[in-house]
Amino acid sequence: MGAVDCITMTKKPHRLARRVSSVLIPLIVTVISAEAQQVTFQLDPSRTTAKFTLDAALHSVHGTFHVKPGSLEFDPASGSISGQILVDAKSGETGNGMRDRKMHKDVLESERYPEISFHPDRVEGPVATQGRSSVKVQGMFRIHGVDREITVPAEVEMSSDSWNVVVHFTVPYAKWGMKNPSTFFLRVSDSVEIDLTAGGSVVLHSATTQETTQ
Repeated sequence: MGAVDCITMTKKPHRLARRVSSVLIPLIVTVISAEAQQVTFQLDPSRTTAKFTLDAALHSVHGTFHVKPGSLEFDPASGSISGQILVDAKSGETGNGMRDRKMHKDVLESERYPEISFHPDRVEGPVATQGRSSVKVQGMFRIHGVDREITVPAEVEMSSDSWNVVVHFTVPYAKWGMKNPSTFFLRVSDSVEIDLTAGGSVVLHSATTQETTQ
């Protein structure tokens, strides 16, 4: 047997191994994904920010809210999701004390309605177990004591042990019964832009785990 034949025979097992791996690895990932019947998204307030922007005649007003700890339960097979993202309405601030007092007293009435919440119930579109996904999330948004059904676009990024989501939507607060704080000298928009970036840890619940706990 010549040297060329020996090299050729040596390469064939490596090629076969690569082909087997290219078939088995996606299969294993698929099986693992299928076993993960439910996912718990633990919300970490230190990795979560809720920002708002209100357009005004002279400049835009920017502010933030604090988000409370929480969790979401997600079923990838059906797209159903439950839980809540809870915002402390009284924590809202723009960096201007007089403006903030007016916002809390006249617009949000945060002493009377201290929380803003979003209760998702459905995710439209598949969420990849690794990497980024573009989906829509439907649920009930509660502000100023009133629930309204909304659907918002969301950019989700998943890894084996963490998650991150970026959401942008508009709240037409004046149409929803809240006071527009415009004055004769300063006009502001009757809607506010919300940018939510949330993240935390991921807990996977396999079918085997669920069966043993029942």
